[in-house]
Amino acid sequence: MFRHLFLTVAGMAACLTTAAQSAIHPSVGTQSKGEGVSLTIVNKHINYSGSTGQYRDAYINSPKSANIHPDGQKYYVNSLEGCATVVYDMKTHKRLKVIEYKFEDEKDAALWSKPSKFYPFTHYTQRLNTFMGKPVESTFSHGGRYLWIPFYRRTYDLNAQDPSAVAVIDTRTDSIVRLMETGPLPKMVACSHDGRHVAITHWGNNTVGLVNVASLNPEEWFHEALLVVDYVLPLNYSLTEPVDRDNKSGYCLRGTVFTPDDKYLLVGCMGGNGGIAVIDMETQKYLGRVLGMMANVRHLVIRDGYLYLSVNKAGYVQRIKLDTFLKTAKSLTGKTATLGGWQNCKVGDGARTIEISPSGHFVFAACNLASKLYVVDSRTMTVAASIDVDSYPVGLDISNDGRYIIVTSQGRGNQGGNAVNIYEVEYAEPEPVLNNTDGAAVMELLEGKGDTLDTNNTAATVEDHDGGSLFAYAAAGVAVTALALLLFFRKRKKE
Repeated sequence: MFRHLFLTVAGMAACLTTAAQSAIHPSVGTQSKGEGVSLTIVNKHINYSGSTGQYRDAYINSPKSANIHPDGQKYYVNSLEGCATVVYDMKTHKRLKVIEYKFEDEKDAALWSKPSKFYPFTHYTQRLNTFMGKPVESTFSHGGRYLWIPFYRRTYDLNAQDPSAVAVIDTRTDSIVRLMETGPLPKMVACSHDGRHVAITHWGNNTVGLVNVASLNPEEWFHEALLVVDYVLPLNYSLTEPVDRDNKSGYCLRGTVFTPDDKYLLVGCMGGNGGIAVIDMETQKYLGRVLGMMANVRHLVIRDGYLYLSVNKAGYVQRIKLDTFLKTAKSLTGKTATLGGWQNCKVGDGARTIEISPSGHFVFAACNLASKLYVVDSRTMTVAASIDVDSYPVGLDISNDGRYIIVTSQGRGNQGGNAVNIYEVEYAEPEPVLNNTDGAAVMELLEGKGDTLDTNNTAATVEDHDGGSLFAYAAAGVAVTALALLLFFRKRKKE
């Protein structure tokens, strides 16, 4: 009996010791030299228990993601539990501003876009726009002029059942210029290459929202469509008792990417029976899901003719030729198709966000359970390097010149988290500088054409959005035509 008791206590102690040792905090100056690439931690922002000194920042509270501005001058860190986005200078890493998400119905009414028909409230009825927002991921649009940041939920919505929201930041002033409704529990957001659409993926109920942004004026943006992946998840949870919405969310839609020609939108499914959902952007119709990759798809990236993905639980980076994937995707008819032939590289367990160097030769993966940043050589699909990260990394971004990697770490089981690591990367071969692809094309098209582009496939939706505006445009056109004819006949009469 005593022997069993001793072994039980010893086992518990071992588990506790393992748990205590599982969280790591590498110091600035930590280095790793690999095959063709080397990494060094050059700065940090930390706020975990016991942290002190020059790197401590009280505004770092469960940092979910990071985004480096296309011009390379500053970067943004989404502090989820802090309900804020923190802006830093890229050279000095000094904090420039804290954008806080605390809204009130009356005070912030002018920021809100016109409500759409897509996102009705079904559980809450009063002071719907008085809340604090928990920022998740983010993406730039209009060549970096705007930064889109969806909120995990409105703070009063305990179980993320009703519409959430997305804030749009003008990066010239780092101030909020627009608020728009979204579906429940939005996580991923992506901008099309032509800059006409922003897609917001709703983890909470198997839907994807499309916002028309073919204008420089945020007041002219509008909700264009709401697309359903197989079915809308019913939401009728308690208003007082929390449930696990990180898991009880259907397909748990996550990684979101437009194909280079913007003809298709691909969305990773972390839950359900997995796969990648395919949306035809020309018809704005959901086609079905492609299976065959490993389960638990977390992040998607397209580069140089390949579709890359991270597999969370097993800890893998996979890829396949995009043309091969799309050939299968085009055959979908609202069901599923299985595609084989994926290339695999084992990285650390819990592979979350992935990004690719400008040359396309290296894939960087934030591995949550391993507390490491892995580097995969895409030419051989083998590990080229790895380096420690403050436990437990989730978000990652790379500068357009490939020189810097920023990794954000959240906690697990009251350990780790509240840390941002900045890495400097050295390559054996020079890396090119990646062109700005953050919706920059729309800026070029708008030059000389006013502030708004004509858009296809949106006539009916635009009429629903603001029928009065269409009437006004038509009336204005008639007036201009009439004036031209009047001047023409007057001129002829004089002649």
